[in-house]
Formats: sequence, structure tokens, C-alpha cells
Amino acid sequence: MRSGNRQTIMQRKMRRLIIIVLLVVSVGAKSQDMSRFSIYKPDEDAKQAIGKLVKEAKENNKHVLIQVGGNWCVWCARFDDMVTKDKGLDSSMKANYVVYHLNYSKENKNIDLMEKYQYPQRFGFPVFLILNEKGDLLHTQNSWYLESAKTYDREKVKSFFEDWGKKAFDPATYKE
Repeated sequence: MRSGNRQTIMQRKMRRLIIIVLLVVSVGAKSQDMSRFSIYKPDEDAKQAIGKLVKEAKENNKHVLIQVGGNWCVWCARFDDMVTKDKGLDSSMKANYVVYHLNYSKENKNIDLMEKYQYPQRFGFPVFLILNEKGDLLHTQNSWYLESAKTYDREKVKSFFEDWGKKAFDPATYKE
């Protein structure tokens, strides 16, 4: 009976050790992924960059898609990873928008732009802004509505890109 108890105790200790190792490895893997994620530029003059993109959008008959977040944001990284790796989403995004990643971090919260765009940070991160060719805010999208489990729902993202693209605002699209 004593050897059975020892065996049970050893099995419990082994399970705990395995769980600890798995947790350490998963946390380490997540940290490594985030260390390579750097699409946001805290030092950039965001107001000037957005101004250029608005002009580009007008020239190319597109809207501006602004993804507000930071290099610290795992959901920002997940969104970027999904839309750049999925050729259908990537082409839909590029067909409808010029894209900008607006930094919000301890280094630079771009407070003046947050105020201009009606405080989108209230939704958490990332949050998406759609601007028309004049630079006017058309829509603020809470990314939570696009999520599914630990990623984003492909069909919801595709619909978001199409529903707020320039073509969706063209009256000719709705003529019978």
C-alpha cells in the first residue's frame, strides 16, 4: 500500500511538472511572437502620415483603414497575421483601402488623433477606423465583433472590408 501511495504521489508531481513546463513554453512562445511584431511606429508623425494616405485614397478611389493599436497588442498581431497570410482577405483589404497602423502606446498615445476620431480607444485594441477620401470618419469598428475564439472570424473580417469599402458607398452599386 505504501508503494502505491508513493507511485500516486510521484505521478501527481510529474503531472504538475509537465503542466509547469507547458505553461513556461507557451508563455515563451507568445513572447517570441510579439517580439517580432513591430508594424506600429510610435515616433512617426501620424497626423502627417494619415494626411498623405487620405490623398492616396482619393487618387485611387479607396477609403482609409486605420488600425489603432500598438506593438504590445497581441490581438493587433493576430489580426495583421490573419489578413496578410490569407490571400483573399489581403486582396480585399488592398482593393478597398489604403491602410495605416496608428500607434497607441505608452511612448505615444496620439491623443490629438484619439480626440479627433471620437476616442476609439474606448473599445480596446485593435480598433478600426474607416475614413473617406476627404479624411472624414465614416465608421469605428470594435474588433471584438470580428473575433472568434483566439483569432478572428474570416467571414466577419471579409464582410467588414466589403461593407465599408468605397464600392459599398457608390449609388451605382444599388441601381436595379
